[in-house]
Amino acid sequence: MSSINKEIFVCLDCETTGLDAHSDRIIEVAVSKFNFSGIVDSYESLIDPEVKIPEASQAIHHITEEMVQGKPKIETILPMLIKFFNNHIIVGHGIQLDLAFLAQSAIRKQLPFHLSQYTTIDTLRLARLYGESPTNSLEKLREHFNIKPEGAHRAMSDVTVNIEVFKHLAQPFTHVKELLERLKNPILLKTMPLGKYKGRTFKEIPTEYLSWAAHADFDQDLLFSVKTELKKRKKRDRFVDMSNPFSQL
Repeated sequence: MSSINKEIFVCLDCETTGLDAHSDRIIEVAVSKFNFSGIVDSYESLIDPEVKIPEASQAIHHITEEMVQGKPKIETILPMLIKFFNNHIIVGHGIQLDLAFLAQSAIRKQLPFHLSQYTTIDTLRLARLYGESPTNSLEKLREHFNIKPEGAHRAMSDVTVNIEVFKHLAQPFTHVKELLERLKNPILLKTMPLGKYKGRTFKEIPTEYLSWAAHADFDQDLLFSVKTELKKRKKRDRFVDMSNPFSQL
C-alpha cells in the first residue's frame, strides 16, 4: 500500500433508528471519498427505514418521519454505496457498527454485501492509541483538535468532522500498511470507557466486575485491557503468597 498522504479513503457514517443492527434501520447515510489534500467525491441521502423512528433517536439526529417519507429505500442506495467503496479503505468512528447496519440491510433485502472484502480503519481505536483526548467521542476529539464544528449531528456533518479527526490521528504514520499493522494488535486503554465504572482506571475497578467483563461481548481493546489488569492482580497475589511464610498454614 502507498504513502498515507497519497491513499484515497472513503469515510462512512450512518444515522439509524437505534443501536442494534439486527432490529434497527438506517435512516441516513453519507460517504466522502478523500485524501489528505481534500474531498474527491461525496454522496448523502435520507433513507426511508419503513419503520417508525423512536423519539429518543429523533432527539439525537433530529430526523423526523416526515423527513424520510418518499426518500429512497436502502435497496436503492446499497448497490451505489458498494460501487462508491470500490477497493478503498473505509474510515469511520466505530466503523464496524455502520458496516454491520449495511450488512444486515443487505441480508434483509437479499443483496450481496460481504464485510470481509473491506479494509477498515476505526478512528475510535486510533484515538485510543493516540491517548491524549479526555474522551474519544467524535465531538470531544473535534474539540481536542480544534476542528471547526459542522452543525447538527447528521451523517455528512459527522463524516466531515471524522475526516479531519482521522488526519490528525494518522500523523504518526507514514504508510497505510504501518497504520493497519498497528491496529491489528489490541490497544491498552487508560480508563474504562463504559458501564458503571466509566472513566475509572482499571486498577480502581473491583476484581469481581473485571472477571465478569473479561467474559462479556466487548471489543478487543477493552477485553485486552481488562485481562491485562486481572493478570497483574494474579501476579501480585502470587507474590504476596510467596512472601508470606504463613500462607500455606
